[in-house]
Amino acid sequence: QVQLAESGGGSVQAGGSLRLSCAASGYTHNRYCMGWFRQAPGKEREGVAAIDVTESTGYGDSVKGRFTISRDNTKNTLYLQMNSLKPEDTAMYYCAAAFYGGWCPRLVGYEYQYWGQGTQVTVSS
Repeated sequence: QVQLAESGGGSVQAGGSLRLSCAASGYTHNRYCMGWFRQAPGKEREGVAAIDVTESTGYGDSVKGRFTISRDNTKNTLYLQMNSLKPEDTAMYYCAAAFYGGWCPRLVGYEYQYWGQGTQVTVSS
C-alpha cells in the first residue's frame, strides 16, 4: 500500500525558510514521478514543483527561484526547500506520487495517483 507522509511545515516570518519532507513507503520510489502541490483556503490547488525519474524538475511560476525540489531514492524521501517565503505562500502543502509509465505529469495534479495528508505552512508578514 502506497503511503506518503509530509512533515516540516510550520509558521515562519516573511523572508524565512522551511524544508518540507515527504516520506514514501509501499512502492519503488525511483519508479515514481513526484510533486508538491498546495492549496490555500478558498483557492484552487496549485502545482508547486515536480521531479521526474531522471530528476528533471519543474516549478510553478510563483515559486521559481525560491523553491527547490529534490529526492533521495535511497531514503524514499522527497524534499521541498522553500526560501524567501512570502505571506502568499501560506497554504496546506501536499506531496503526490505518480507511477512512471513513460512520462511524468509534472504539475498536473489530477494525473497523480497517491497523495499525502498535507502539512501546513503559514508565513506572516
